[in-house]
Amino acid sequence: MVERLDELGVKYIEGGWPSSNPKDVKFFKAMKQISLKNSKIVACGSTYKKDSLPQKDKGLNALLKTDLDTIVIVGKSWDLHVKEVLRVGLDENLIMIQKTIEYLKDHGIHVIFDAEHFYDGYNANPEYSLRVVKVAEESGAEVIVLCDTNGGTLINKFKEITQHALSILKTKVGVHCHNDIGLAVANTLTAIELGVKHIQGTINGFGERCGNADLCQLIPTIQLKMGIRALISSKPLLEQLKSLTALSQYVYELTNTNPNPYQPYVGMNAFAHKAGIHINAILKNPRAYEHIEPSLVGNKRKLAISELSGRSAIINEALKLGIKLDKQSSVVDEVLNTIKKLEAEGYYLENANATVHLILFKAMGYDLQPFTLKFWRVTTEKLEQTFATSEVLVKVKRETIHEAAVGVGPVHALDCALRKALLKRFPILKKTKLINYKVSVVESGGTASAVRVFIEFKDNNYNWATTALSQNILEASIKALVDGYTYRLALDKILPNHNN
Repeated sequence: MVERLDELGVKYIEGGWPSSNPKDVKFFKAMKQISLKNSKIVACGSTYKKDSLPQKDKGLNALLKTDLDTIVIVGKSWDLHVKEVLRVGLDENLIMIQKTIEYLKDHGIHVIFDAEHFYDGYNANPEYSLRVVKVAEESGAEVIVLCDTNGGTLINKFKEITQHALSILKTKVGVHCHNDIGLAVANTLTAIELGVKHIQGTINGFGERCGNADLCQLIPTIQLKMGIRALISSKPLLEQLKSLTALSQYVYELTNTNPNPYQPYVGMNAFAHKAGIHINAILKNPRAYEHIEPSLVGNKRKLAISELSGRSAIINEALKLGIKLDKQSSVVDEVLNTIKKLEAEGYYLENANATVHLILFKAMGYDLQPFTLKFWRVTTEKLEQTFATSEVLVKVKRETIHEAAVGVGPVHALDCALRKALLKRFPILKKTKLINYKVSVVESGGTASAVRVFIEFKDNNYNWATTALSQNILEASIKALVDGYTYRLALDKILPNHNN
């Protein structure tokens, strides 16, 4: 992760709080073995504890043991926190800030001071919160970071407070914004317009509660919209962000978190177009409905097929397969009508490209039955552990093939039996893998709801997905499985030059 951020060109990477847990200590030790081109690793800590001295404070000495040349110190700037959390006097807190920074400076450390709860502190007691940041500056902090720790400051108030702080501080000023009312990015951009030079945030906005300012939104906006270089990189400005979408996805994978498809710049839907009039315009000039070229941030344009699609979307989708259709073709009409009918029933075809392509192939008159599933059955049992058994009857031309299989669950067992049967006559399916399976409940007016199954397949570098709908989850699953394998076989028959 550190190396990915370094490659992007982030200046500071806050690696953790070494006095809080052994894992962070191990991290800083490991970082000593890594050579970074652009980034600087920094550690975080707080002012020394009350009734103590900096020299005896375990937290400060743990920071020194990291052997880093830059440290972030968090200090209280809201009198409520000073009195009720630290439980010290207001003047004592100032002394703790001063002596902490001076202690680190005496050891040759560069100090970034995070004024925690600065904006709430200013609202409650502006004189005191400004004294805090001024003491930090006078004690030698090289960057003063104004923190909207509770993330609840409105833009106009944020602007007013930031301007006041900038007017009394001579050193570099930064901001640290949380997103509790959805304004972390907006407030950070406001601060930059006011002259703030240092911003803090996280990839994908991860953080406490509602998260922090999202660097995947901030960095491209700063560079592409404001014309300010935000990254340390020798690459040309327009080349610096091409890894941003991949970095965002990588962080989602590391944290085992589902990506936000609507995330600006890097989300799957950030450059997705669904409405017919949008797609028609995009095909003529992408600037009609896109604020930047998607490739600048490593993302891709997506023209979705749905009940809202027009003829242009169908023609473009066919063109991806090397099929040219006339706008007045009856095939286009048939595909559009089928899609509208299916989505009215509860289907969601936007990401199920193989299902859409099968509709297209059928409208073009292709035979899409290389095999027929005549019978299937599955049972689930529990002995020492739960398992499922299944059997299928598949007809290929005049031959009927019977197979059975065991799986960890009913869908897995069905897939195993179906694959065993098909591989006897279609060995090309050997490399085809099921890589994703999702089920959604579709509300209906009756007593029983339908379920929608989405299955994604992969063969080498080629991915496709199918979807099916039924009140029976197994029936929907087997339909989506059959369509997935049918599509793979249809590609070789209809599009022999497709990229496998």
